Amino acid sequence: MHAFSIAMGLKPIAIRQIGFCRLSDYLYHMNFSSKLLEDAVAEFAKLPGIGQKTALRLVLHLLNQNKGDVEKFSATISKLRNEIQFCQVCLNISDHPVCQICASHKRDHSMICVVEDTRDVMAIENTNQYNGVYHVLGGLISPMDGIGPTDLEVDSLVERLKDKDVKEVIFALSATMEGDTTLFYLDKRLKNFDITISTIARGIAFGGELEYVDEITLGRSIVTRVPYINSFSK
Repeated sequence: MHAFSIAMGLKPIAIRQIGFCRLSDYLYHMNFSSKLLEDAVAEFAKLPGIGQKTALRLVLHLLNQNKGDVEKFSATISKLRNEIQFCQVCLNISDHPVCQICASHKRDHSMICVVEDTRDVMAIENTNQYNGVYHVLGGLISPMDGIGPTDLEVDSLVERLKDKDVKEVIFALSATMEGDTTLFYLDKRLKNFDITISTIARGIAFGGELEYVDEITLGRSIVTRVPYINSFSK
């Protein structure tokens, strides 16, 4: 550390005063030749999993592209944010007030698969093993993160179940503590309905996120789903 401090022009006492976190900031601080470049890097660095160095590479890549391609990229992001809709029925991301799945007469509307978010809808659709419709909760119950039942689309699910055509609800939530907490809550809210309540088979490891499960495993877990009341007794 002493040799490092000399190389950086810092006295040893300065190292102790700066502290590890602030020293890390010092190491990765970049001097930009352009305020426009600095602002662009700062915006890209706000994206999940993107650090300052990766953000800089992305920005420089855009600068090397044709102006028309960059403008198309920018317009696409802007259009996505301004025009994207959420299905009025299942709350999935959609281009229209009612998504293609809910609007399709080829889907089995008597079966509703309850998922956390759009990524899980895409994961299940990729298995080609499910022909029902969905309901997107928009998250999972997580007291540690301040997310309670009222923050999720639970009431809208209850309203959908008042439709006598619904025969089964499938819980397809990640096998995590938050997922199981949400399952217990939903089971209590739905137990008075005359429907079958099932959950995907527990071939998915505990702690595993649904979106990362391969299509074959996820497809089999849908096909071999079990009644929710028995899911933890086997």
